[in-house]
Amino acid sequence: MSEERKVQEIQISFAPEKQGGVYANNMVVAHSKEEFILDFMLVTPPSGVVNARIIMSPGHVKRVIAALAQNLRHYEEQFGKIEEASEPKNPFGFQA
Repeated sequence: MSEERKVQEIQISFAPEKQGGVYANNMVVAHSKEEFILDFMLVTPPSGVVNARIIMSPGHVKRVIAALAQNLRHYEEQFGKIEEASEPKNPFGFQA
């Protein structure tokens, strides 16, 4: 006799102050054996600010990378190939 899987609906709330999102033009990634830390920054010379920090397990990072790759393929199928920007000489990409 097989057991049926019950689908549980999860209600997700989205705080109004977060709904506008934040813009990031730079990211720093750090990791340990247990987690990845992604710091998203808005860098506008002469300074910058970390406006979001995301901490994930290594397994979840793999799923996120796969989801981003799939969405990038779909985007390029719909809108055309995205040219990869060359790496900036300055670590934050701005001229002094």
